[in-house]
Amino acid sequence: MTTHPTIEHHPDVAEMRARFEQATSTPRGQAVEALAFLTGVYLAASPWIAGFSGLTALAVPNLILGIAYALCMGGLLGTAYERTHAMAWCAVAIGAFTIVSPWLVAGSVDTTRSIWNNVIVGAVALLLGVAMAATGERRASAARARGRRRMPTA
Repeated sequence: MTTHPTIEHHPDVAEMRARFEQATSTPRGQAVEALAFLTGVYLAASPWIAGFSGLTALAVPNLILGIAYALCMGGLLGTAYERTHAMAWCAVAIGAFTIVSPWLVAGSVDTTRSIWNNVIVGAVALLLGVAMAATGERRASAARARGRRRMPTA
């Protein structure tokens, strides 16, 4: 009877993890992660900071989405970068929803203050999510190109 090791022990998986971990060890990766975490915290607290906490229909989604964004982008849900990189695409969706949420939630919450707040915070959140996702994509495409150069031709 033979036993097969799990996929976690495969050399390619270990190399991928090391490559993604290296991406966050750069100053750019750390800056994006820190700014994204602060953006999520602000999004969660924005109804009380910007002064539209009385608009409960928008304050509650901002609170929930802000906490979710901070957890996704702050690396708190995943201890390895590849999980954080995968969460970056979720963060892009949260940023996009934040932009349009004053017009989507029930009730009359599209005040000047709430619109400006959500459009600006949503755009920042979306751009930081794209930047985090692009960091991992750039590393992965560079590694694939290096792998193709090493492969012998037949």
